[in-house]
Amino acid sequence: MFSIGFLGPDASGVRMSGIDHARKAAEGLEYLSGFGNEHSSEAVPGALPLGRNSPQRAPFGLYAEQLSGSAFTEPRAHNRRSWLYRIRPSAAHPPFVRTGSGALRTAPFTETPPDPNRLRWDPLPDPAPGTDWLSGLWTLGGNGDATQRTGMAVHLYHANASMERRVFGDADGELLIVPERGGLLLRTELGLLSVRPGEVALVPRGVRFRVELLDGAVRGYVCENYGQPFALPELGPIGANGLAGARDFRAPVAAYEDVEGDVEVVNKFCGNLWTAVYDHSPLDVVAWHGSHLPYVYDLRAFNVMGTISYDHPDPSIFTVLTSPSDTPGLAGVDFVVFAPRWLVGEDTFRPPYFHRNVMSEYMGLIEGAYDAKTAGEGGFVPGGGSLHNMMSAHGPDRETFDRASTADLGPQKVDDGLAFMFETRWPVTATAQAANAGHLQRGYDDVWQGLQRHFRS
Repeated sequence: MFSIGFLGPDASGVRMSGIDHARKAAEGLEYLSGFGNEHSSEAVPGALPLGRNSPQRAPFGLYAEQLSGSAFTEPRAHNRRSWLYRIRPSAAHPPFVRTGSGALRTAPFTETPPDPNRLRWDPLPDPAPGTDWLSGLWTLGGNGDATQRTGMAVHLYHANASMERRVFGDADGELLIVPERGGLLLRTELGLLSVRPGEVALVPRGVRFRVELLDGAVRGYVCENYGQPFALPELGPIGANGLAGARDFRAPVAAYEDVEGDVEVVNKFCGNLWTAVYDHSPLDVVAWHGSHLPYVYDLRAFNVMGTISYDHPDPSIFTVLTSPSDTPGLAGVDFVVFAPRWLVGEDTFRPPYFHRNVMSEYMGLIEGAYDAKTAGEGGFVPGGGSLHNMMSAHGPDRETFDRASTADLGPQKVDDGLAFMFETRWPVTATAQAANAGHLQRGYDDVWQGLQRHFRS
């Protein structure tokens, strides 16, 4: 059982700050291993019913409740659902009322026309004091329609305060959270996750959670996936092993709050935020079993595939998670990581090649530099991002091209950066706030200027 207070005493009676309280809770967290597994956990021995899901009287006077992340009749391999055994049923709440959405936007995105130009942003500016994770969400753009459960959105976040007596749930999609600066403690209905830069957290559709800060200021990225839940990609000719290993994904163990008093519950539903004040914490699940679960994953555990002969392989081999669409092999959105790796291709231009793509690409940088882009002020920096929409020509900038075209091609370790990509089947339409942002780099096209003619007939 965990207290909802942020300034309460620890076991010794010493009063703690919010960050200290979160850090103490994050210490030594235990996890369950395996993506897509049927897991079970109980915070109180005997709280999980055996032999049935909904007994006439659940143990300890708990309420049995199913949380379905897929239709009942979807194939077993794709079915997502968890049974929760909680102190109060989710149905016991007052009406929700609509509230302001701040800088959060949802598909369909119609504020601006889709833009074929290459776009790049610096990091978000520092937030106002007292900004928590939910209030600090800022939507860059997206595609599809949340009400039709298609498409995705790209959000960024910046925050300097924990969510106090406040809980959030997203009915529109699942949330892939990618920290870039500072760590987060996620208190979910199913237990606690600690996620720091270099790791990602995946919170399924509808699962409620609260974000507490492990550091004084945090910043990062969020992919909101309206479509089919993220899954591990098929490996095809790679075989049985490689890329992201299922066992490296960690699910929480059961932990609950038995707390009376006002708690604001914010529900994202069809693009709007709705709020209700409960008289208890909804994070009161004492035991659970199922497959609709949150996870944390360390990107440095990714088993990178690559060439050992020549040419640069397609970045699809760097896919960590994929949201399938109705067309085989075509993703609603892929999450791709450019993790540390060796480059050994002979007679090969080793950075990513010049390219026009039917898919649309949003790239972010967690740390260091990316091998196809110049870093530093005015460049591609941690916390920033670039958008290359469908069929928009892109590739290495002039400085990178000049360097890579003349480089000594001995074995090279790329280990000074960690970049990622949200790649999606439809163009990403920027929000008005993103298209007019002060941190939009106005001269991004200039990075390709000076690519000289070298043709000799």
